[in-house]
Amino acid sequence: MFSRFTNIINALQALDKTYSNSEMVRKILRCLPKSWMLKVTAIEEAKNLNILPLEDLIGSLMTHELSMQKKDDDEKNEKNKKKIVALKSSSIEDSEDDDQNEELALITRKFKKFLASKKKFGGN
Repeated sequence: MFSRFTNIINALQALDKTYSNSEMVRKILRCLPKSWMLKVTAIEEAKNLNILPLEDLIGSLMTHELSMQKKDDDEKNEKNKKKIVALKSSSIEDSEDDDQNEELALITRKFKKFLASKKKFGGN
């Protein structure tokens, strides 16, 4: 954004339209998205915009951007860790094992009943 802003300012200077440093600082602060409004308010409250160098403003905004990106990356990593923990859950396998165990127990009971009935009737 800063390089585009600089290109526009330079083109305007070529057309004999110049802006003071404080005007450029205010223009940059006005064009930032709503997600940056907390930072804009903090800069406006903490610093005198009439004497704030443009480079200091850009440095402050870049630092804020990097910290926001780091926070987003940390949140994504945390979500991925939570997902991994959820994927390690073996509830599906346990339920399949339980179903197989129940089926095996049922077959075993029926087979024992079958053998018992054979013995009662004298079968081999």
